[in-house]
Amino acid sequence: MANLVYKRVSTDQQSTDRQNLVLDEAGIEDPVVFEEEPGTSSRLHPLERPKFSELLMYARPGDTVHISEMFRLVRGTGHILDLLDVLHRDRLALRIHDGAFSAMDLTARHPRTGELLSTVKFMVQTLAAAGELQRDLQRELTYDGLRAAEAKGNKGGRRPAVTAA
Repeated sequence: MANLVYKRVSTDQQSTDRQNLVLDEAGIEDPVVFEEEPGTSSRLHPLERPKFSELLMYARPGDTVHISEMFRLVRGTGHILDLLDVLHRDRLALRIHDGAFSAMDLTARHPRTGELLSTVKFMVQTLAAAGELQRDLQRELTYDGLRAAEAKGNKGGRRPAVTAA
């Protein structure tokens, strides 16, 4: 049984340092690491991301996928439910080591129907909606801050590159 570790950052300005700390503290034995190129968008469905697709092709039934926190892998409700279906189909376990989903067994299925347990589905949908809300509020606050700066005559965004002259 392999321990497959997935890491991703949203921009090339970020690092995986925090993810590394959480995953190192978890003491994962013999990890096989799949790390997306920096800047791989969270808007891209996780099943369409290059390294996560590679992870799924490498995985065998009984393997465990490890992530530091759920929002490194998915953002929206639809994405997480799609992902859980694929993990169930491929008989892969999912272990989240930090954050809102870390104490939950997201693979719990009804013994007769094989469907995701209603309580698990409800919690996943609720927590994913909270994650979407957090992201949307952050975007709104950023936009409002840029508008306020512009009203004062400041320009937002990256500073121009300094030339040799």
